[in-house]
Amino acid sequence: AYPKHLAFMAAGATHRERICLAGNRVGKSDMASYELACHLTGLYPEWWQGRRFARAVVAWVAGDTGKTVRDILQPKLIGAIGQIGTGMIPGHTLRHMTHKGGLPGAIDSAWVSHVSGGDSMLVLKSYDQRREAFQGTAIEVIWLDEEPDQAIYTECLLRTMDTPTLPGGGLLLCTFTPVQGVTPLVLAFLQDAGCDLDAMTSTPTGG
Repeated sequence: AYPKHLAFMAAGATHRERICLAGNRVGKSDMASYELACHLTGLYPEWWQGRRFARAVVAWVAGDTGKTVRDILQPKLIGAIGQIGTGMIPGHTLRHMTHKGGLPGAIDSAWVSHVSGGDSMLVLKSYDQRREAFQGTAIEVIWLDEEPDQAIYTECLLRTMDTPTLPGGGLLLCTFTPVQGVTPLVLAFLQDAGCDLDAMTSTPTGG
């Protein structure tokens, strides 16, 4: 219940694209995995002020490589290898899973019970699959953990432009520490937020 985390989640009610630029170990992935679990299950807390989905959704989550997705994002959402059902998605809502070939213990897709009576679908992807793996149909929610290249981000934005359950567009969440500096993606968000870029990039003097 940190104020900045709550503000980020609440912003989903009015903003289709959101980015959380923050340092390491401040809960970026915990926050995003919690929001994703809410959308997949429809189990929103009473205090929720962000976007709500009344029906089951299709969601993607992606990170740098298949191994980092398996070792970092998969445990956050579904549970570590051998501990399925211990992540943010409640274990009793996990209905079925498929596994990735060639990467032991890695989950490719999971079907999650939604309170509406339908099943949401979660697909785990990685940037090393290249842009082509992010083409396809409309997606309600996409979470990108770590900064993607511009081509992948653009594909994900296109996937959320218009969806069956949300004609106004889906949600695209990004969470990462900007270790690559002010990239075009970071710059676009900072400019849109009205940040003073000169002050952010200038070198302080004296002490």
